[in-house]
Amino acid sequence: MYSNKQNVNILTSLLVAHGIHHAVVCPGSRNAAIVHNLNECPDIQCYSVTDERSAGFYALGMAQALKEPVVVCVTSGTALLNLYPAVAEAYYQHQPVVVVSADRPQLWIDQLDGQTLPQPDALGRFVRKAVSLPEPHDEEERWYCNRLINEALIERHGPVHINVPITEPLFAFSVTELPAERKIDFTPADASNITMSHVCRMFMQAKRPMLIAGQPMNALMDEAVVQIGDDADYVPDFVLYMGGSIVSKRLKRFLRKAKETWVVNREGEVTDTFMNLTHVVQGNPEVVADLIRSNLEEMPHPFVQKWEVLLSQIREKVEAYEPSYSQSAVVKYFEQKRGTNIVHYANSMAIRLANTYSKTPVYCNRGVNGIEGSLSTVAGFSCVTDDNVFCVIGDLSFFYDQNALWNQNLRGNLRILLMNNGKGGIFDMLPGLEQSAARDKYVAATHQTTAEGICQQNHVVYRRATNMEQMQQGVDWLLATKSEHPLLLEVLTDAPADEQTYRDCLSIFK
Repeated sequence: MYSNKQNVNILTSLLVAHGIHHAVVCPGSRNAAIVHNLNECPDIQCYSVTDERSAGFYALGMAQALKEPVVVCVTSGTALLNLYPAVAEAYYQHQPVVVVSADRPQLWIDQLDGQTLPQPDALGRFVRKAVSLPEPHDEEERWYCNRLINEALIERHGPVHINVPITEPLFAFSVTELPAERKIDFTPADASNITMSHVCRMFMQAKRPMLIAGQPMNALMDEAVVQIGDDADYVPDFVLYMGGSIVSKRLKRFLRKAKETWVVNREGEVTDTFMNLTHVVQGNPEVVADLIRSNLEEMPHPFVQKWEVLLSQIREKVEAYEPSYSQSAVVKYFEQKRGTNIVHYANSMAIRLANTYSKTPVYCNRGVNGIEGSLSTVAGFSCVTDDNVFCVIGDLSFFYDQNALWNQNLRGNLRILLMNNGKGGIFDMLPGLEQSAARDKYVAATHQTTAEGICQQNHVVYRRATNMEQMQQGVDWLLATKSEHPLLLEVLTDAPADEQTYRDCLSIFK
């Protein structure tokens, strides 16, 4: 019988799944549930060592001899700190020692409770990965616990630390078997050349494969998910994810229905965006994408063709839809006219409109940033190229980052398309927020500011548009004019009209 603690059982199951069969265990009450599981598991051999300082070196020696990871399990408090010398040695020897420490609940840390100290990251730079597990209360927390353990255990080039908070009661052992846990496999860069062909074969052999590229491009996928609704025939069974951020929450929810995901990225990072990751391949995603495109040209895949037809139909609907004067009309017209110019979109509504109307990749600070720095990023980009560089940006993003224009480095190749509707328009789209009296003034930050004065003081050539004809003429001016100074077109629109037009566009896919 195994412990009743879910995080302990998930950990035990994944230790076995990752081929770990030896554990050095130290005495203690807080880690008793972990030690019990390790001893109960037939796939793991336990070795008792009382002194934690010695136990760490025992595990190091076993790892050297076995050439495989070895667990050292300690209780809470200073027991963990006694492993420091052995862990530091393992770090410089690149030995895979897996430190498993039991911990007190977070709310009791620094409250003069016995054997409590901040244990996450206690081993500092001498571990290659440190995670602290949740005590799961729902499926999302179980997924998180599983993912953290996988992230730690796929690291094989040095010690890692898995911290396990455990609440009382500690000693309940009534679970009959360990859970079947998802294992995430990892292929390092030195083996990726062989694996790339295997990844392509997996894609081509799947019944319903899908190749997903995140930033800078996942155009029209949000509209596609709206159109297919709950049609299971469009749900992939194998997703090959090229990494990068995905703007659409709707698309992410849809891809979480897939059976499994393989991710390819240069860093070999675990990015479990769709909550069904099974393989991480460290390599160049563009190489994989090119191989798959080549294979599809020789042997078209029916599921890929099914999606190509769907996306083509959606593109036709988007192109046929003529939005009234609004931010949607601005972005649609700009994308029709811009050709192959370099374009950066700011966050919030700007990038969402690009997802609908852009036909080619665009830049966006979508990794972690909000509205800050969008204009500065484009300004910096324009300083090191002679090509025209365009920025499509909303009013809050622009005014927040207006100091991007306050320098002597800018030239006439910087072109700014500012969409100003007097507020953070995206907040009008959030269901339920309309019930708050604080929405417009405090959340969406309504204002009456324009960019004209900012442009004058920073020697930026300024032009304004307040209707469809002026907007189209302004975009043409922005694209064609030669200038020694940056150009800015400010398009003033009405926030309610922007919201309605955006919703009207989405409604044609329902």
